[in-house]
Amino acid sequence: MSEPLRPRASLRTAVVWEVLRDALDRRVKAAGPEASGVLDVLDTGGGSGKFAVPVARLGHRVTVVDPSPNALFALERRAAEAGVADRVRGVQGDAHGLFEVVEPAGYDAVLCHGVLEYVDDPAESVRNAVAALRPSGTLSLLAAGLGGAVLARALAGHFTEARQALTDPAGNWGAGDPLTRRFTADQLSELVTGAGLEVSAVHGVRVFADLVPGVLLDSEPGATDALLRLEEAAAELPAFHSVATQLHVLAERG
Repeated sequence: MSEPLRPRASLRTAVVWEVLRDALDRRVKAAGPEASGVLDVLDTGGGSGKFAVPVARLGHRVTVVDPSPNALFALERRAAEAGVADRVRGVQGDAHGLFEVVEPAGYDAVLCHGVLEYVDDPAESVRNAVAALRPSGTLSLLAAGLGGAVLARALAGHFTEARQALTDPAGNWGAGDPLTRRFTADQLSELVTGAGLEVSAVHGVRVFADLVPGVLLDSEPGATDALLRLEEAAAELPAFHSVATQLHVLAERG
């Protein structure tokens, strides 16, 4: 049974969750009927378990690596409340020193969500994530999109910051920017292929959700579900990747 991700707050994760769940299902089927059907999943920077706990509810074993003790404590509590504490393990660490806390080549799938925006060397983090995969493993990579940030700053009237993000090599809009860098779909794909994987799919995430006023969703019956369906329809269309708040890349070995 999967954890429902349908309320308004889930608009930020629903597209990624659907893609990830399907990818895990395909991995189970590819293993054949003689396999246990249980995958070993690594979630780097997984925090409090926003994805780890739903993955564990599918029946898989999940290891979460995160540098924050508070996040890992919240993960433990969240897993216990969901009844999957026996399938979720949290360890303190980061993408740079990943193999100080986990074994290489030990996972059927690796999630690297919301990590590359903060690390000093994104290419190293992707290489480590790939090195943690078994030969037939799947990588789920989620990172901040450049175009979405430019659009959001411009629509908020911060035109100088929008131009700064557009022209800055890291996509940073200024001293108050909470993120170190942002990416285009091509940049993320190059990181993945450079680490030895083939890109299976690219999705734009939060194409519209961050631009729609909350009062509209609260006041219009069915608006949240309709927006979610719109997000799902636009996610795979390359035309919308350039304005998405986040970009999701699914990749596998050839």
